[in-house]
Amino acid sequence: MTGVSFIERLGRRLRRLGVPDGSGESDPTLHPGASRRGPVLLLSGFASPRRAHAELERQLRRDGFRVFSLNLSGLLGAFGLRGIDDLADQVRVRVERLYARDPELGPLTIVGHSAGGLVGAYYLKRLGGWRRSRALVTVGTPHQGTPLAYAALPLGPLAPSLWQLAPGSSFLERLRGPWPRGVRVTSIYSRHDRVTPFPSAVLDTLGHPLARNVELETAGHRELLLGSRAYGALVEELRALDASPAPGALRLVWDISRTEPPGAGPGPARAGTQERRVHAR
Repeated sequence: MTGVSFIERLGRRLRRLGVPDGSGESDPTLHPGASRRGPVLLLSGFASPRRAHAELERQLRRDGFRVFSLNLSGLLGAFGLRGIDDLADQVRVRVERLYARDPELGPLTIVGHSAGGLVGAYYLKRLGGWRRSRALVTVGTPHQGTPLAYAALPLGPLAPSLWQLAPGSSFLERLRGPWPRGVRVTSIYSRHDRVTPFPSAVLDTLGHPLARNVELETAGHRELLLGSRAYGALVEELRALDASPAPGALRLVWDISRTEPPGAGPGPARAGTQERRVHAR
């Protein structure tokens, strides 16, 4: 079996576990919607292209959110096979291009499913994305890695993100540390998620009052993206941002001359306790 065919089979396996299939377009598209809310960027996960969250995108537009997504397809048209840091840099370039065309878009909210949440985290923490963003919502994201990546470690040269998704990887160690102040960070997760097993998706929140965890009970990896209760939890987070924007977020978005996140210090934060639970099917 060739490495390429193995990746194809791995992608099908992950999609059966919870990542839908689909294909993407070549350019980012902003859907204005009916409101003046700031834009919401959707990022999908490993082996999952842009159209994987097409239904979520339609639902959010229907509910008045300004949603857009990016085609970051790599090998075989599958999102997430490239390195997560490489994908995050593509996000940075395309977001800057978008704001250059329309500087009045307002602060950005990033929603990342599975590995897409790590792309968003790297963009915020390491590539200056905090300047543009007011919030990151991760959904079933393996902040501490996923054991599923171990099975495909020999294929790392073809899909570097596999190395990076392994628990204890050097990439995940580099990503540890405090979140930029003024940016709200929420992790929506489930203990029934087989792709991102508990407690991999739980955020360290101590020292960052705008970070919290939301547990959905009885929801698997697929339900975290497509389930009605999961959608309700996501919309609640997005509407909370509109009701009470993160302190300093508007200032941070347009203060793009700064090179370091305000208040970010060295070393990882310890696990905090800001958490709530939501019953889900």
